[in-house]
Amino acid sequence: MILDGRALFRAATRLLVVPAVLAAALPAAPASATPGSGADPARWTAIHDGPQQYPDVHIDWDVPITMSDGTVLKANVYRPADARGPITTPTPVVLNLTPYTKLGTMILDSVQSIPVLSDAVIRFFRDLDLTGTPLEGITDITRVVGGGAGRGVGVDRNLIRSGYTQVVVDVRGTGFSQGVWEPWGPREQLDTPEVIDWAARQPWSNGRVGMTGVSYSGINQLQGAAQRPPGLEAIFPIVPGNDLIRDAYAPGGAPISVLLPYLFGVNMAKLLPDVMSLLQGRFDTKWLSDRIADPMSMLAEGWSALTAPTQQDLATHARSLLDPESPLRQAWFGHPERITVPTMVVGGWHDAFANAGPRIYNSIPLPPGQKQLVYGDSMHLSVGFDMRGKAGEPPRVDVLQRAWFDRWLKDIDNGIDGYGPLTLWQQGGGWTTSDQFPRAGTEHRRLYLSAAPSGTTSTSVHDGSLTAEPTPDVTRLTVAPGLMSLCSRDGGQGGLVDPFEIFVGCTEDDRIHERDGLTFTGPPVAGPTQISGPIAVHLNTVHDTADGLWVATVNDVAPDGRSTVLSTGQLTSSLRALDEEKSTRSANGDYSDPFPVLSVDARRPVRPGEPTPLEIGLIPIDAVLRPGHRLRVDVYASNFPKALPLGPVLHDSRLAPQHLQLDPAEPSYVNIPLGGDPGW
Repeated sequence: MILDGRALFRAATRLLVVPAVLAAALPAAPASATPGSGADPARWTAIHDGPQQYPDVHIDWDVPITMSDGTVLKANVYRPADARGPITTPTPVVLNLTPYTKLGTMILDSVQSIPVLSDAVIRFFRDLDLTGTPLEGITDITRVVGGGAGRGVGVDRNLIRSGYTQVVVDVRGTGFSQGVWEPWGPREQLDTPEVIDWAARQPWSNGRVGMTGVSYSGINQLQGAAQRPPGLEAIFPIVPGNDLIRDAYAPGGAPISVLLPYLFGVNMAKLLPDVMSLLQGRFDTKWLSDRIADPMSMLAEGWSALTAPTQQDLATHARSLLDPESPLRQAWFGHPERITVPTMVVGGWHDAFANAGPRIYNSIPLPPGQKQLVYGDSMHLSVGFDMRGKAGEPPRVDVLQRAWFDRWLKDIDNGIDGYGPLTLWQQGGGWTTSDQFPRAGTEHRRLYLSAAPSGTTSTSVHDGSLTAEPTPDVTRLTVAPGLMSLCSRDGGQGGLVDPFEIFVGCTEDDRIHERDGLTFTGPPVAGPTQISGPIAVHLNTVHDTADGLWVATVNDVAPDGRSTVLSTGQLTSSLRALDEEKSTRSANGDYSDPFPVLSVDARRPVRPGEPTPLEIGLIPIDAVLRPGHRLRVDVYASNFPKALPLGPVLHDSRLAPQHLQLDPAEPSYVNIPLGGDPGW
């Protein structure tokens, strides 16, 4: 008899974990909905969580899929089953292409398939609320379990038992698949339509294919759908990116600190051998030779970006990452305008890829309903924490996913196409629906940065004001790099999870971070004031060195002084050149969405002592300032851990203090889309 290690793992997991969670069983709370025409989220939840058509799931492990170049990818195939085994009726197929190994998916599936974990723990964490306690920041993290996004990472057994086949594939060069890993590279993008074609032609498939997955697996859905492969009929990307350098990995030309650990982690995971194939005498020697040939994919390029001492060294060793004309960078530019299959994007305003979601939605050439956007108050790893089907909240991520595929892969008229189409957490308010983004009724306005004190803070480097007109005085303010950004929303973005969140709620209140920054605060608003759309901050800067990094945030300041970050942006001074064709301006003529080139060849060091204007694009937002609240712009000279300077930038800037020149002849200002009644 051959020993099945996976079965042993599942059995051990039950023995170890079940006793620890028996006490977590709590009564289920009723699901509720954000309003939408014909939509019935409570019914979607009941259908997902209720009895399913088939009682069991059958798994075929490490199924080979041969690509056109001969490389073999490995897939786990999860099929509906009854007492006789896997059903013979062909079903729709849902694909998940992941670099994080099918082994990880198998472990997650093993845990989630335990009945008490699948139901009771989700309810426990969904209802956990530590608001008002010293640990209130942890609530956003623990509630993730109740938001259903974990079933988007792995597999959803209720989805499978309802009559779908799920296929999880190790992308080329990762997990047990052969080949060399080049994240979202040209060859990997060719693999996606080939895998879709393979899935559509299998005897257990009815030829109708959808795609799901989180982060990396959300990005390759968009890339795959843009190629319009036959058989693909719907996608459900969760926290995806689009323009990957601009959106997440080096926004403003400053790489995020998690990039190297991320690359290292995926590379280490891909070196885990298929132990079962070793025991069974069918070990894949081609897999081994591929790993020996390329044990640490992309790590050298990432390391060079941070350590290359000169611009020439940067161009030599990291051009594939930093040259927009390189094949890899070209592959990393998304093309949502080519997508023609129904697409629901799920994300959050403070996700590492937050810049992408609204742009993806607006670019897809489909009518509202066939394209939808659900955007919460979440970060990357907390997506879905505020989607629990409770009063006013959308249903869980897995519930939306099931309803989406039922509509577009099974033609069930369940009303999901009448949901939204934009279901947005309006920051400062709550969950809302909209038929467009930006919302109607907003227009961009200049608000000037003034050195005059606002009287709202005594702890920032300088307490300034936001004014409707430039002030006549010329003032130079100095701000230096610091480490208070560890306790900030950007700190959480850059590290994917803010380590200080558990203790002091850094992502909820930015006043600790503001000790390193210049603050510019407006008067209280008289009535509800909407902010909806892209934001740009224009700074007139002066440097003592040849380079620097500038960071700007837009905040909501409550009457009690709490400062909540709504949006953020950053820019390396030497990478200030803009692509005018891709940049946009508002009706007032100012940039509303500046698009930096972010190319090694476009890098232009600044001249010390001379004013240098910068255009910093901030993440598009949807927010409301309640009466008595104030708008604030914060300006900083560093952003660790989100931002690490490129090697030449670090060499040229020497982390020196930087200066903001407030001059009515060359003013600094924020160009922000406002609507409602601010009373200014």
